[in-house]
Amino acid sequence: MTKREAAIVSAYTGVLIGDFDEVHKYIEELLGRPVFTHELAAPVIQAKIRELSEKDFVNIEIKEV
Repeated sequence: MTKREAAIVSAYTGVLIGDFDEVHKYIEELLGRPVFTHELAAPVIQAKIRELSEKDFVNIEIKEV
C-alpha cells in the first residue's frame, strides 16, 4: 500500500494507518482549504471527508504480490 492509499483509507474509515501528516494533507486537498486538527472531531466534517474520499477509496486497486 502506498502512503497515498493509506491516507485515503484513513480519511474514509476514520482509522489512522500510516502517517497523520499524509492524511492531513489529503484531507486538505479534498476540502480545498486548510483544516485545523480540532475540526476533524466534528461529525459534519467527518461525514464530508467520507463523502469526498469515497471515490478514491473504492478505486484503490488490489494487486497480487
